[in-house]
Formats: sequence, C-alpha cells, structure tokens
Amino acid sequence: MSFKLIEPGKVRVRIAPAPTGFLHIGLARTALFNYLFAKKYEGVFILRIEDTDIERSDPEFEKNILENLKWLGIEWSEGPDIGGEYGPYRQSQRLETYAKYLEKLLTENKAYHCFCPEEELEAQKQYQMSIGQPPIYSGKCRDLPLETVQKYLAEGRPSIIRFKTPAKKIEFDDVIRGKIEFDTSLIGDIAIAKNLATPLYNFAVVIDDFEMKISHVIRGEDHISNTPKQILIQEALGFPRPIYAHLPLILGPDRTKLSKRHEAIAVSEYKKQGYLPETIINFIAFLGWNPGTEREIYSMPSLIKEFSLEKVQKGGAIFNIKRLDFLNGFYIRQRSVEKLTELCLPYLIEAGFLKSHEEVEEFHLGAPHYEISQTKELIDLVKLEKIV
Repeated sequence: MSFKLIEPGKVRVRIAPAPTGFLHIGLARTALFNYLFAKKYEGVFILRIEDTDIERSDPEFEKNILENLKWLGIEWSEGPDIGGEYGPYRQSQRLETYAKYLEKLLTENKAYHCFCPEEELEAQKQYQMSIGQPPIYSGKCRDLPLETVQKYLAEGRPSIIRFKTPAKKIEFDDVIRGKIEFDTSLIGDIAIAKNLATPLYNFAVVIDDFEMKISHVIRGEDHISNTPKQILIQEALGFPRPIYAHLPLILGPDRTKLSKRHEAIAVSEYKKQGYLPETIINFIAFLGWNPGTEREIYSMPSLIKEFSLEKVQKGGAIFNIKRLDFLNGFYIRQRSVEKLTELCLPYLIEAGFLKSHEEVEEFHLGAPHYEISQTKELIDLVKLEKIV
C-alpha cells in the first residue's frame, strides 16, 4: 500500500492510553509515530483516554501522560483537555453511546447475555489449556430462549454480554506486516461488556474509532490478536474498516520484553534525570523506524518530513541506553550557556548547592555570577562557557 496516494487532510489517527500508569517509552513511541503520520499528511492527531477500568484508572496517571506528551512536543488537535467535534474524549463520559450500540447488537441477535458463573468459565478455560486447546467460550448461553433470558435478568442473575462470533476467516492488510489471517473458530464468542453500562475494551474501541472517524489505527503488535475481534464487531454494526499498522515491540539488548531492568523507566523519570525532550524524541523515533540513511540526528520537523510507515520494521526494536546517552550529550552541547544554566538550576537548588531563586540576590538568566549556597563561591559564566 502506498501512502503517496493519501489525500492531504483526510488522515485521522489517535493515541488511546488507559490512565493506569505513567507515560512509558512504548506509549510515547506509539504517540510519536501517530503524530508524525498525521502531521506528514496534514491530518488530525487525537488523544483519547480509555478509563472504563474504574478500579485501576487514576487522574494522576492521566495528568502524567498529558503533561509528558506535551513536554515531548507531541500536541493533539482533539482531546479531553481541549475538546473537539467528536468528543467527549474520555470513555467514562461516553457510556450512553456504548449502551446504544450494545442494545442494537442484542436486538439484532448479534450478541447475547451469558449467565455462566465465573467459576465455571475458569474451570472450562483451565481444562482447555490442559489439553492444548485455545481457551474459548463453549457457547452454552448462545441460544437460550428469550423467555429464559428475560426471566434470569428479572431475577437479577449476574451476566455479561457476549458477541456472536460467526464462523469465518478474517483477513486484513497490515501496512507493516502485510496480509494477516485469523480463523474465528479460535476466537469464540467474545465478551464485549459486563453490562449495558460497562463496555469492555474491544467493543468500546470500535465504537470510539467509528464515532471519531479514525482512518488509520497505528498501535503496538501486542494488539494484533485484538484486530480480528474488532473487525467482527465493525462488520456486525456496518462500520467501515480503518487501515491498520502494528508497530514492533520494544525489546531490551537481550531481546526480551523491555522492563525496568533494561533501564527503561517512565518518561517523567528521564526528564528528572536530565534527558532533554528532543533527545527522547530522536531516540524513540528510531525504535522500529529507519530512514534508510546514515543520518542519526533528527529534529521534529525533519522527522515529520521523512517519516513513513513503510520504513517501519517488523522485527523487535532494541532499546539501547548508551545510544540515549549519546544523543543527550549531543543535544546538551547544542544549548547555550544561558540555556544550560536555566536547565541546571532546578537540580542545583534541589541538591542544596544553590539557594532558591528568590534568595539569590539579583538573580536573572544571563547574569555574570551565581552563588553556591554551601561554599559562598561564585560561578563565573564566562569561565563556565569555556569549560562547556
């Protein structure tokens, strides 16, 4: 598929984090690739918050995600903080919309209430796995008579809503990976909601992408198995299919899943450690994407100009902390002494080497001297410039 044929202004992409943790490198990389793609084709980049998991969602995590995306220079055109034509942009504020489509599927006999106890479902799952079969639902409640369903609901029996998965093969063209095929017999009747007021991920994301007119879904390869489920729901509701592109996983140098032991931490922690935003952007841009040249340093405008999903690799991207340090050293050396001083002051004050801004007499950026609180020595910026 060639993106040269994409009409400028027609692209609408999104990043849809769940506020259950801080902004991490993987999510930042996905956000960047969506942002670059949207900017390249004069499209729209949307931020959507998937907060239907009430127990795990936390406003502090959402705040961290938004603040650090902005710090990186990744700005959105529509989102929970600025609104937009297709809002609201928090799933918790879209429950009535989900209920409408759930009722539609139930009315059209494309979904049904499942009353099987959790213990029974878990036992079935464990048995299937023990004999080497995929853990799929047996379909026990699939064809319950309407009178029985109404009776159980009236009695208040606990239930979930399942999608009636048709027996067929699902194929889709992935921009990065080519044609991918799934047999729905290995999927079974998937759960799409706990009840009319509590949709589950694979259902809610389909509704949101349709309602927000998403043209391309660019996300991690860990979502590949979700794609056929979402396509089935799209087809049942008569929705158009977006174009999919699944990015490679980010791996540690030992080619295992990236974790803290590989020095991969939250973006906010890198910020505290003194890494610059342009460093992070340049670094994560190369986690799976390669322009095909020897060039290593890219500004955001350069990335927008050069970025292409066709140059994203299939294999895992290797996280190399030494490269991150190299890039940070480069960008630090590009800063003026005044700017470096401005960047260093918060760290010096926190460590107790400098007094607070208010206590430093006649403090202002560009002043010739700064007083070190512990020794009362003065930092001479002229000498500092020669050292730097």
